[in-house]
Amino acid sequence: MPKLKTRKAALKRYKKTAAGNFLRRHAYKGHLLMHKTKTQKRKLSQTICVSDSDSKPIKLMLPY
Repeated sequence: MPKLKTRKAALKRYKKTAAGNFLRRHAYKGHLLMHKTKTQKRKLSQTICVSDSDSKPIKLMLPY
C-alpha cells in the first residue's frame, strides 16, 4: 500500500493533541486591528479545539 500524503496547508493550521483532538486559531486576527477592542483581540489570540463535525476531514488531511 502506498504512503498517504499530508496536506501541508492543514499541517500549518492545525495541531494534534494527545487525546486526538485538533487545535486551531481564531479568524479575524490578521489585519484591521485598530478598531477592535483589546478584549476582542485577546480572545482571538487564544487557541480552541476544532468541532467534532470538522475534525473528520482534518484527520483525512493529516494521516500521520
